[in-house]
Amino acid sequence: MRILILGAGGVGSAAARIAKRRGFYEAIVLADYDPARPEQLVAELADDRFSAARVDASDEGSVADLIHEHRITHVLNAVDPRFVMPIFRGAFAAGATYLDMAMSLSHPHPEQPFSLPGVKLGDEQFALAEDWEAAGRLALVGIGVEPGLADVFARYAEDELFQSIDEIGVRDGANLTVDGYDFAPSFSIWTTIEECLNPPVVYEDGRWYTTEPFSEPEVFDFPEGIGPVECVNVEHEEVLLMPRWTKARKVTFKYGLGSEFIEVLRTLHKLGLDKTERVTVPGGQVSPRDVVAASLPDPATLGDRMHGKTCAGIHVTGIGRDGQPRSTYLYHVVDNADSMARDGSQAVVWQTAINPIVALELLSTGVWSGTGVLGPEAFPASPFLELLADPAAYDSPWGMVEM
Repeated sequence: MRILILGAGGVGSAAARIAKRRGFYEAIVLADYDPARPEQLVAELADDRFSAARVDASDEGSVADLIHEHRITHVLNAVDPRFVMPIFRGAFAAGATYLDMAMSLSHPHPEQPFSLPGVKLGDEQFALAEDWEAAGRLALVGIGVEPGLADVFARYAEDELFQSIDEIGVRDGANLTVDGYDFAPSFSIWTTIEECLNPPVVYEDGRWYTTEPFSEPEVFDFPEGIGPVECVNVEHEEVLLMPRWTKARKVTFKYGLGSEFIEVLRTLHKLGLDKTERVTVPGGQVSPRDVVAASLPDPATLGDRMHGKTCAGIHVTGIGRDGQPRSTYLYHVVDNADSMARDGSQAVVWQTAINPIVALELLSTGVWSGTGVLGPEAFPASPFLELLADPAAYDSPWGMVEM
């Protein structure tokens, strides 16, 4: 297996650091638009299986050429979701297996954005599923933590824990703080703006519909000392993935943003600073959202100032295997102190990055296999969860509590 990791930011760097400890691949090429970033990371890793390259992720030809040049078999997309489609197409053209952690972008319904979905997350990728299947190639989409591990949990819940599922509610919360900053997002602000200000999607009784951003607040009590956090509806891939491979009657995604974060996002929207279209300013043209991202600290650099834990999981309700009502939360918690000690990566990006590396190892051994455009729910969950938690492998245990 020869892997190309596109993007040497927080998640891409964490993925490389995690992969360094494993031996299932022949080589990993780290590529970024700024060649200094992967070069610095390769120097840090000091492992001759790793090399650095430059790539323009917006150009599918550039992606395909790099794949051919390095005889890449598997591409891991670790850049902003706006680059999904050129990387997706480039990987297909070059004959490589493709993995990502965020799917192609959505576009709200032009007339009824808060009741009907328009172009949904991943629609552009699923539109090409027959091409991937006909070519005998695999695109494993949404294999970060959310989407990703949450979707593996959904497969596990359906196969092992429940006779029938009423709702799979993805619930994400944290108690992270960052020293020295009044406002410092722990993940890409570009992506956060995209998913939080778009109309959230809900799946229920065979159909998808949308609601207002930040709708239906609820307080969810997260485990392992995180405690109660108010969560709100946010657009996310799991709601589009889980109904394709599970029989849950309803699927929702709620994120513990906090009142301050929500107010900041609403203000950015009111001022038009969430827009991606370029505007003219003295000296040239800029995207307002890019300006916001450039003005805030890089989340990848915040680890040594960050404290606390982050939790990703699914709250599943339905009828258990014993025929009785059941309410279970399956979850994965990462303590920032632990991820920093292990790999020098802050908790949120580390928790995202570990899952595609586990998936790549399962693909390398043939435990996971398939063709077409598939989500994590399309694969057996137990081997993934066992490898993730194995002290001799990734040593990152997951948990389960009855509620």
